[in-house]
Amino acid sequence: MTTTDPGSRPPWGGHGDDTVPLPPGAGAAPAPAPDPSIGGRIPARVLIMAWVLVLMTTALALVNLVTWQALRTEVDDRIDRALTQEIDEFEEFAAVGVDPVTGAGFTDVDSLFRVHLGRQHPDRNEIIFGHVDEEPGATVRTGRVRQGQDPLYDASADSGVRDAILAAGGARGEVDTPEGRLRWEKLRVESPTGSANPGGWFVIGYFVDADMSGVNRTVRTLILVSLAGLALTGAAAWWVAGQILAPIRLVRQTAAQITEEDLTRRIDVPGNDDVAALAEQFNAMLDRLEDAFSVQRRFVDDASHELRTPITIVRGHLELMGDDPDERREVVRLVTDELDRMARIVEDLLLLAKAQRPDFLRPERVPLAELTSDVDAKVRALGDRDWRLDAIGEGTVHLDPQRVTQAMVQLASNAVRHTGPGDTVRVGSRMADDRRTVAFWVGDSGPGIPLEDQERIFERFSRGGAGTTDRAGAGLGLAIVRAITEAHHGSVTVRSAPGQGALFELTFPVDVRSAQT
Repeated sequence: MTTTDPGSRPPWGGHGDDTVPLPPGAGAAPAPAPDPSIGGRIPARVLIMAWVLVLMTTALALVNLVTWQALRTEVDDRIDRALTQEIDEFEEFAAVGVDPVTGAGFTDVDSLFRVHLGRQHPDRNEIIFGHVDEEPGATVRTGRVRQGQDPLYDASADSGVRDAILAAGGARGEVDTPEGRLRWEKLRVESPTGSANPGGWFVIGYFVDADMSGVNRTVRTLILVSLAGLALTGAAAWWVAGQILAPIRLVRQTAAQITEEDLTRRIDVPGNDDVAALAEQFNAMLDRLEDAFSVQRRFVDDASHELRTPITIVRGHLELMGDDPDERREVVRLVTDELDRMARIVEDLLLLAKAQRPDFLRPERVPLAELTSDVDAKVRALGDRDWRLDAIGEGTVHLDPQRVTQAMVQLASNAVRHTGPGDTVRVGSRMADDRRTVAFWVGDSGPGIPLEDQERIFERFSRGGAGTTDRAGAGLGLAIVRAITEAHHGSVTVRSAPGQGALFELTFPVDVRSAQT
């Protein structure tokens, strides 16, 4: 028996429809983020959750699409193999098969079809049938031969479907049936006795939708699981974003509650991540703001407190001033003296305010011996005292020589005010702590300072007690000394007892830059 293939069998590349349906969410571009200027700002928590959901949706859509395509390709390959296997088995049987009735080779196509199909047990989704051409001179077709088992749909009995398959020009194709798409492959079979006897077609068909329904169920399940995963991911992203952004939200709320009258609020954020670092920097900024406002308020309070008295004195003298020239000269002298004192107070207050600024100091490298000698030469002009230079340190220091000189002159000026002519005032310097620090001092033989006053005297507007010979000062001198010392990251100490004089010592780092770091 000879068989001819009316056309080549191209590899089946998919369904007959070129349009591939996408799972929900696939191929859709993410919606643009709303403009924050429209309808207010969008919370960062919402943006984070939205971006997580967009990324997850894209990833899951890609997974669903790839899975669906892989499963569909697997079904297509399995159907193609089944079609090819049935055609190969028929070709082999047609070549070597024997008619069981005659015990010889087959003499007609109808017998060949009936014997072969009687031995086949196709799947439920398959249909195998043969169609015998009409005999020469006959007015009707001879008929069809179908497998014994009932298929999903008997396409061989449907003349429309059958004629579409037989009339197709290729060896493979698809046709629509009430049970869905039917993928078929056919083989032309010629009569073994020549053209005088009718030939026929051997057809194998496979109902594709029956197998694809399992793929569709799997994909639907995968989509439902993906949607559930998206819901859980959105909830998790919302919660995690809230936890991460909580310190930032606290920073915003704290910033909104901060006023000039209340700069004491701080943010407690545990951990060592970027958010905790942001909170630490915010707290440091609040510290600087609080210090700045404190300096400002203190300056205003001090100025209003200390300037009120001289202003009252000036106003009173001017209001009571008569026409007598001598009286006028005396009033002008008193007013000028008060105005000079007011100017000194303002300058001292400004100096204390500037002590908090980073540019208060201008450090440079200076020889310690030269700086000490300059200080000694300047303080000797402050009064008729027994000036003595105790010691001169050797080496080079890195500090602000003008501020250090200002502090030493202030201490020497205090010593002059608390001593009389001929009393001893000592100054000096030395290296200490294995040359890591440098010390300057001013000592006197005055009345000394009671122990209970030794801390108070460094406060603003605090004046000495008994033994003070000049009470015209504003009480800012030692406060300025301490401000200069603290600006150098140093310290000031006093050692004194009533009747034994006082010794003020300033200690600075040898290099103020190392203390700043």
